[in-house]
Amino acid sequence: MLKVDKIDTRSRAQVRRFIKIQFDLYANHPQWVPPLLTDAEMQLNREKHPYYEHSDADFFIAVRDGRDVGRIAALENRHFNEYHGTREAEFYLFDCIDDLEVAGALFERVFEWARARGLNAVVGPKGFSSFDGYGLQVEGFEHRQMMTMMNYNYAYYPRLVEALGFTKEVDFVSCYLSAEAFHLPERIHRIAERVQRKGTLTVQRFKSKKELVGWAARIGRAYNQTFVKNWEYYPLTEREVKFLTDNLMLVADYRLIKIITHQDEVVGFLLAFPDVSAALQRARGHLLPFGLVDLMLEMRRTKWVSLNGAGILPEYQGIGGNALLYSEMEKTIHEFSFREADLTQVAESASNMRHDLENVGGRAYKNHRVYRRAL
Repeated sequence: MLKVDKIDTRSRAQVRRFIKIQFDLYANHPQWVPPLLTDAEMQLNREKHPYYEHSDADFFIAVRDGRDVGRIAALENRHFNEYHGTREAEFYLFDCIDDLEVAGALFERVFEWARARGLNAVVGPKGFSSFDGYGLQVEGFEHRQMMTMMNYNYAYYPRLVEALGFTKEVDFVSCYLSAEAFHLPERIHRIAERVQRKGTLTVQRFKSKKELVGWAARIGRAYNQTFVKNWEYYPLTEREVKFLTDNLMLVADYRLIKIITHQDEVVGFLLAFPDVSAALQRARGHLLPFGLVDLMLEMRRTKWVSLNGAGILPEYQGIGGNALLYSEMEKTIHEFSFREADLTQVAESASNMRHDLENVGGRAYKNHRVYRRAL
């Protein structure tokens, strides 16, 4: 017998049960990187997560003969719908065994949930913020997940959702950059140097974590303004910006975060993070008692870097801003002796950046697809 239960997010036991499904399904999988339990629990915390100040979500578990065999979250991001003039629900945190009946039962609850709210489509996977990662993985299963900045799933997931009537909405492609192959043409560096000599734009580097934290709010505001033309964009609240930047500051290496300023305003940024996937796999969701030390050590020994957040305000792109951004990207990879880089989840709509990276040696190696189904 198969049933689908809605969990009570006020019950820590039920929240843990929801999270455990993914841990059981991917136990010891070599490419999956488990989330920290504290982060996973925060997504279901209606009192503390800023998403719930403007939007809603519910969480469901599929149970067959007393065994948990799948899970899913249904979301209504009201700020996104208001900004785009849409009436969409979103699905997220979908995991299940390779069984169409189980997947169908989970999604039917999402469809019922969406119809009850007057919504006319379901799109996903989409999470609670842009740093939750987008889409089901459809290519590149042989490569390890880049920390928790993207999703990882079994290859049968796309087959299940497509069988339920979902079709492609947009792809998010991650590019691989080899330090050996990634060298920009000298003219790009010359443009970047000329822009800085003129004083139009300046690259700001940080001397300490404290100094970086002092700029966090301005970086967050610039991030919120840079991607206004992107498919996934909606304006974040001040609380959401602070929530994101506070979390980023916890794991950021101040030497790898760079901002581009015009006078005293942040107009661009390059957010790079040492890949600590291996340490997260060893931690298995727990930072204490030894996971935090291991994570800090991994930050120093890893040879991979994630470039997850590179942008410049549109009005500064045509006056040398893009050249400056790419120049700093190359410097980050080479100055810190990284051998490999992952430009994490570039929307296919950002075609200029994709073409630029391919022209200098980058190649697409992972693809995550967001799906849509009309109701």
